Amino acid sequence: MSTNCCGTTTALEHEQIAHNPDTTGLPVVVIGAGPVGLAAAAHLTEHGQPFLVLEAGEQAAASVARWGHVRVFSPWKYNIDAAARRLLQADGWSAPDDEWLPTGAELIADYLAPLAKLLGRHVRLGAKVEAISRAGYDRIRTNGRQDAPFLIRLEGGEELQARAIIDASGTYETPNMLGASGLPAHGERQAITAGLIDHALPDVLGAERDHYEGKHILVIGAGHSAATTLLALAQLPDDTRITWAIRAGAAARTYGGGEADALPARGALGTRLRAHVDSGRIHLVTGFFTHTVDGNTVISRDPAGHERRITADRVVAATGYRPDHTIAGELRLDLDPILGSTRALAPLIDPNAHSCGTVPAHGVDELAHPEPGYYAIGVKSYGRAPTFLMATGYEQARSIAAALAGDWEAARDVQLDLPETGVCSSSLAEAQEQRVGLATGISGGLLATPLPLATATVPAEGGSCCG
Repeated sequence: MSTNCCGTTTALEHEQIAHNPDTTGLPVVVIGAGPVGLAAAAHLTEHGQPFLVLEAGEQAAASVARWGHVRVFSPWKYNIDAAARRLLQADGWSAPDDEWLPTGAELIADYLAPLAKLLGRHVRLGAKVEAISRAGYDRIRTNGRQDAPFLIRLEGGEELQARAIIDASGTYETPNMLGASGLPAHGERQAITAGLIDHALPDVLGAERDHYEGKHILVIGAGHSAATTLLALAQLPDDTRITWAIRAGAAARTYGGGEADALPARGALGTRLRAHVDSGRIHLVTGFFTHTVDGNTVISRDPAGHERRITADRVVAATGYRPDHTIAGELRLDLDPILGSTRALAPLIDPNAHSCGTVPAHGVDELAHPEPGYYAIGVKSYGRAPTFLMATGYEQARSIAAALAGDWEAARDVQLDLPETGVCSSSLAEAQEQRVGLATGISGGLLATPLPLATATVPAEGGSCCG
């Protein structure tokens, strides 16, 4: 989609960019070697398109590794991209059980790491993108813009050029602030530096247990990340005090529909959380508007100016995530003013109207910006909407790769086969819970996240915790 002198775009110009004669020898650069970024690479491979994946971490799916101790509730069949599956199977890979629920660590070990290895030199680790622009063009220059290659500057100063960019860098590194107004609470950054505030989904029952056991822990947030951490904390000895603070006047949204919930594992999550609150194991504080963090004390100031204080040993910030478009500051983006997705995508993913399972299939047209050849995909494409599924991201990747290869018929033939109520099975969740512990969460991983493996064990002689 190229830009005319008025800064608008046309569908014909959008299609022409895929084969611009000045840039066809350059690769498509994919930012992020997570599930969706690697899926994009797999589809580009099948289309014979040159590409390079840039991963800021020192391993593929570095962000997934941060929550490797938790289990998603969508089975493997929804977590493996079709093109990636074909490439891996052609290389002799044996697929995991389609009906089983993997942990983050298993997603990496059994799927993402083998895929990254197969892609070989096309995946570059330790390559953090600092900024993106057009070579020789800042954001206001238009004439000839569509003919200029993208310029990618890496941390350290190295610069690369690209024909197109697929930004699958995710949102895990950009959590929402504790401040109730969307701004950082006073003293929040200093508290993070001092180690008082922890990122969502800490390994409470594993590697980080000593940070929590026997202490007073304050969890702030009303989503599934908060619920996940609260249920893990509740399994620690009773001398671990747990306070849960939310802005709302009640926790009904977090509890969900219980047994009536369309997603059984999510319903079980809410039911168990409510039982802990009712029993007093977890102390719920409602109407808490975080305003200031003063040492170990978190201060709420509601809209009327009334203050309350909670003093705790540690605070877990489980307030969700947001996209960071800073690296694309010199590109022409058209973002929805509420969600931060593209304007065309926003009504399709609006959490007021959709759950993860009712988001319609979408692809290149809905993800296009006025900057031709730049696409943000995966969870980053959803902005602040908590309705993302890996399977949705895989269809985005397929559509955009087809468009970049010039197959616009395939690019626009978007399809998504998901059960309307989500991607979990009640009987599967119940069976697996008996073996390795309750699984909850959405397969996007970070929007409605899973429970730690509280009861899982791995036989000394080998095998996985999936059995």
